[in-house]
Amino acid sequence: MPKLKTNRSAAKRFSKSASGKFKHRQSHRSHILTKKSSKRKRHLRPIVAIHDSDQKAIARMVPYL
Repeated sequence: MPKLKTNRSAAKRFSKSASGKFKHRQSHRSHILTKKSSKRKRHLRPIVAIHDSDQKAIARMVPYL
């Protein structure tokens, strides 16, 4: 079976946790932060897990991650 190509944009956005699930950084935290409240920025800080229904799709995009 031939090698599979990795979706490079997905490889930059997602990583695997120790349990084998995918995780990602939340959006809206890179610029124009002055108008966002401290509470909003604080809640965007943690790295969150991908929802279970999307795990299979991410795994298909990054087969060797």
